[in-house]
Amino acid sequence: MQNTKLMLTSLTLVGLFALAGCSFPGVYKVDIQQGNVVTQDMIDQLRPGMTRKQVRFIMGNPLITDTFHANRWDYLYSIQPGGSPRQQERVSLVFDGNDQLVGLAGDFMPGVSRDEAILGTQPATSEAPAASKPETQQPETEKPAPGSLLEQIQREVDAAEPVAVPIPEPLDTE
Repeated sequence: MQNTKLMLTSLTLVGLFALAGCSFPGVYKVDIQQGNVVTQDMIDQLRPGMTRKQVRFIMGNPLITDTFHANRWDYLYSIQPGGSPRQQERVSLVFDGNDQLVGLAGDFMPGVSRDEAILGTQPATSEAPAASKPETQQPETEKPAPGSLLEQIQREVDAAEPVAVPIPEPLDTE
């Protein structure tokens, strides 16, 4: 009888501790990531005229390849930090009939960093702090040699025009 009461009390206590662990505030919640991780560095490496193989090497396999739009690859990424709302990012790449990259649309754009926005730190936009820095602290950018491959790539990047990705209209079910 005494053994039974002790056993029942200990099982009840273990059960209460187990339930308290499930709903106890401050318990670690796992970050949930889904889709393709796309970084600004990956987007900055893309150039108009790249083949599908070159794009796949940089970006990885697309999450969505639409059978109705074979010339469009979609990369989706979502993360839900433990206890926070879900954040989602999307990038669509468009190829022409020769399997060359002709367009890019989505949350990332070439040369525009979103890392500060994701991390919650915004760079200072005023020019006063930049003007007060001595010139020795600012990195100097070297111009590529005339006729070099780097110069040709820079000219192509400067001349590139953004192309909007066509968004198909919803199908009429009637």
